[in-house]
Amino acid sequence: MKIIVTDQDGVVHELEGLDGWRAMEVIRDWGLNIKAECGGACSCATCHVWVDEGWYGKLQPASDDEEDLIYSTLDQKPNSRLSCQILLSEELDGLRLTLTPSASQEPVDA
Repeated sequence: MKIIVTDQDGVVHELEGLDGWRAMEVIRDWGLNIKAECGGACSCATCHVWVDEGWYGKLQPASDDEEDLIYSTLDQKPNSRLSCQILLSEELDGLRLTLTPSASQEPVDA
């Protein structure tokens, strides 16, 4: 299965993923610019992504904890999610995500 990820520079990457993996794990393992500081524990929001509008409704609803963390980010949008909370499945083959500035390993200009 594949996920399509646009990085902070606007470069589009087609990444191979595995059923049952978290989107964050795939993004991190392919070496894209994502902090993912808590390693998928839903406790830091440093894997914040924007989900393509055509895909957002296909995801499981965000938990209260995830929504609270997203609310704490500076670049939140209605289609914001934490990539550690997106479990890949065949139904999500082709999922399109954009890495947010707040997920960058580089300092964010204020």
